[in-house]
Amino acid sequence: MENDKNFISKRYFVESVAYLLKETFEGSADGQGSAYLDRGVGFFNTVAGLTAEAASKEFHGTTIAAQTEHAKFYLDRLCEFMGGRTERVNWEDSWLIETVNDDEWDALRSTLRRTYEETLKCLAGIEEWPERRVGEAVAMVAHTAYHLGSIRQIAKATEITADIDPMHGL
Repeated sequence: MENDKNFISKRYFVESVAYLLKETFEGSADGQGSAYLDRGVGFFNTVAGLTAEAASKEFHGTTIAAQTEHAKFYLDRLCEFMGGRTERVNWEDSWLIETVNDDEWDALRSTLRRTYEETLKCLAGIEEWPERRVGEAVAMVAHTAYHLGSIRQIAKATEITADIDPMHGL
């Protein structure tokens, strides 16, 4: 059935999702096209340039720290579901972190990177891709892209930095 012209190969699907997640977290390579308008910008270089104080600055009921934790929590839970988790998740727990000190911000950025790496392993380890899993993988990309955009907009709106360089993050 995988040879049917209406299907894509598992390998191609997983590589495509991984590519989009890589751009979302690492940004696009210099000189290459991007799935995003702001080339070279990803989660990692966006949050790397922010202090704990800046990440904790409230904007319309949220903070960059909260958005970062929520995106990380979401990926962790979706990988669990893709691996067979069936018990419900209290999604409100994904918003428990609102402010961070320097050590907490460093730890959150480190766990964000580990979650990203584990997400790539999770995707690569999936053998069967029924419709539900395909939807979860696509949701991973859409959800993290949304929160990357939110973080960048909060940074701009709160003037955390006077000059956001779209090629190299904040």
